[in-house]
Amino acid sequence: MRRSLAGVALAVTSMVALSFLIPLAVLVMSLAREQGITAAEQPAAAMAPILTLTTDPDDLRESMAGLDRAEHLAIHLPDARELGTSHAPAELLERAKRGRESISQDVPGGGWIYLQPVVLPHDRVAVVENFVPEDDLTRGVAASWTVMLVLAVGLLIGSVLVADRLGAKVVRSSKELAQASYVLGEGNLDTRVVPMGPSELRDAGVAFNAMADRMTELLAIERELVADLSHRLRTPLTALHLATERMGPSLESGRVEAAVGALEAELQAIITTARTPLAMGPMGRALRDAGDTGDNGDAGVAGGKRATTATGPGEPAGERCEAAEVIRRRAGFWAVLAEQQGRRCSLRIAEEATTVDLAHDDVAAVVDALVGNVFRYTTDGTEFAIAVDRTAQAVELLVEDAGPGIPDPDQALTRGSSTGSTGLGLDIVRRAASATGGTVRIGRAALGGASVRVTFGLSTDSGPTGTTRRSLRGRRRRGGARQQTD
Repeated sequence: MRRSLAGVALAVTSMVALSFLIPLAVLVMSLAREQGITAAEQPAAAMAPILTLTTDPDDLRESMAGLDRAEHLAIHLPDARELGTSHAPAELLERAKRGRESISQDVPGGGWIYLQPVVLPHDRVAVVENFVPEDDLTRGVAASWTVMLVLAVGLLIGSVLVADRLGAKVVRSSKELAQASYVLGEGNLDTRVVPMGPSELRDAGVAFNAMADRMTELLAIERELVADLSHRLRTPLTALHLATERMGPSLESGRVEAAVGALEAELQAIITTARTPLAMGPMGRALRDAGDTGDNGDAGVAGGKRATTATGPGEPAGERCEAAEVIRRRAGFWAVLAEQQGRRCSLRIAEEATTVDLAHDDVAAVVDALVGNVFRYTTDGTEFAIAVDRTAQAVELLVEDAGPGIPDPDQALTRGSSTGSTGLGLDIVRRAASATGGTVRIGRAALGGASVRVTFGLSTDSGPTGTTRRSLRGRRRRGGARQQTD
């Protein structure tokens, strides 16, 4: 591109220079010739009145000596005498005498001649001749042409240099954009460009950076979706494990147990891969940074209002639900499994309405993640409790157990750094709580084990939800405020 721009600049400047220099060169030559002719006519015209007064050769030579350019001046007297050196052909002299007319023309051998006839008394005719050599006709032309040529060459070199510098800036911006595109295509999502160059290339650079940011965000969302869905499949797998444990020892039960174990291993591998971006080099680091939302969550990656992970099939994103009702149903599911393992499970739910801005599946995922951790990391027979409380502006879900507890609560809430686990369950809980402006706190339970308190912000919309407050309160009055399974 630089060569093309330099060629265009050279061609345009050359045409402009030639269109001005050629006429200017002709004009300079014409002016130099006219100046030489004018200078030759003046001495001839000055001798005319002297000839009318005297034809004495001595007087004439004295008069000629006082004139400029007298070395080329000659006088042809009527008696055929000549003063000075003549360069005029005989026929021209004869024509000037006979016709009594001024003659000026080029002569063979190079030069220009001027003949001025002078009529003397008694009808005699004398001719004043002035010869101008070729060098005098072109005096100063070569110097003028040299100056113009130097200026033209300077203009050409300057235009090529300017075009090359401008082209270099454009080419550099284009090359950086192309190189960044190749690197991005190879998987390095850290690649960005510094917009530079013409406005069009700057706009392209800004668009490239926006595209790279969007790709990073979309890939992070997809990885979160894979991890979340895989984690949710652990709940039915837990039920399958318990069912196979209750089956008597047989070849078929062994096959089922092996199949369930293989499926759980595959899910664990998927979760580990999706939640360990560091193993993927620059792309993984970019996804890690894009997906790490901090304590406040990220509307593009995490949160209960995210349609890709927050809603179930056919459900619209951003719907509301009665958290207590969802928690009651999920607690009933886990109560069956707890009974099979000999776990004592207690449930306490507040009487007030607990409408939150989360989809049904989001709240269910929170309960499954917390209770699933109890089943996964505590031994059979370990007691646990679920409680739902309502405050002025929030709904609090408390899940605690009588297990060994969590030694490092801060590390447990850091995604991907939990000891012996992926940390995905608590991360799902944290992101769901953050979507409503809530928090997650881990502490020591009254039962002696871990205590996880999740706070959801109450919904500010008083519209209808999937379950009305009135019918929910009616069921609570009929069913009681506490359930307990031994």
